[in-house]
Amino acid sequence: MTPTARAATALLDAPRVLRTLAGLATTPLVPSDYLDLVAPLRAGARLRARVVAVHPETRDAVTLVLRPGRDWAGHVPGQYVRVGVDVDGVRHWRAYSLTSRPGAREISITVKAIPDGVVSNHLVRRARPGDLVHLDQATGDFVLTDPPPAKALFVTAGSGITPVMGMLRSRDLPDAVVVHSSPTPEDAVFGGALRRLHATGRIRLVERFTDADGMLAPSDLDGLVPDLAERQVWACGPTGMLDALEAHLPDVRTERFRPTVVEPGDGGAVSFTISDKVVVTDGATTLLAAGESAGVLMPSGCRMGICFGCVVPLKDGAVRDLRNGTVTTAADGVLVQTCVSAAAGPCDLEV
Repeated sequence: MTPTARAATALLDAPRVLRTLAGLATTPLVPSDYLDLVAPLRAGARLRARVVAVHPETRDAVTLVLRPGRDWAGHVPGQYVRVGVDVDGVRHWRAYSLTSRPGAREISITVKAIPDGVVSNHLVRRARPGDLVHLDQATGDFVLTDPPPAKALFVTAGSGITPVMGMLRSRDLPDAVVVHSSPTPEDAVFGGALRRLHATGRIRLVERFTDADGMLAPSDLDGLVPDLAERQVWACGPTGMLDALEAHLPDVRTERFRPTVVEPGDGGAVSFTISDKVVVTDGATTLLAAGESAGVLMPSGCRMGICFGCVVPLKDGAVRDLRNGTVTTAADGVLVQTCVSAAAGPCDLEV
């Protein structure tokens, strides 16, 4: 090979050499980890969002305006998004309804702090513009029919108004009634916005305040909404209310919030739900190795935590990242890397 040819080859190989040297210099991290620090919302990065603004709604609820990463695929009004936040070294995931119109560069979720709620209290009391949160793509089928019904009824209580507000902001419905229950007028999430929609004729709002009126019962709807039988019904709120509504109105569409509280431990029983196998493992054995030892066909790739070829949904429980000790909890299908994660207590994997 001539000197000119060798020089040309060296120039062509320079990017590869630089990447290799950078990888060695930053072990156990990889260059993309450092790129995350300066461009966390770039295409191809793990999906995250930056908090743009925090708007108080009530004394214990706020709306967070988020700018998601470039790989955000958008949402349909009524859907929810799983949000991950790190609190005291543990990554927690919770689902929150999207309350903004679809198609905008920024999205919003509205969070109400619940007693002893780790994530909700963190977001309501401590979230600030500039913070980063983790995201999954939007999901859920609590959405309007297409075309929307001629007559719609929304029955909500507390933070159950949040998916409905996403629908009301996005569509002009021909005839919509909203029956909303809250402890007091001041505690009504989106109370002012709902009253403005009522004043302009976009909805008919019926408010019930439990401190004065007691709990809303399904039988109350017969008097509050005389043409109830003609309406398609959506409902979101506490489990007891939804159970009663489903017994009273067989065709009601409901959305249930399922907060999960997990106490991380060290090792535990790992259930592989699709393969119908369970293996008990310690806190140092990777989930990938545990699954393979039980005869589960596990997806895998580099086995070093780099390629993300091993990710599977974590349906329940908690896992610990063996590289840095970060604990991830999940209520509903958060993806985890099995080659670098171990059980942090009992957990269920969808594989």
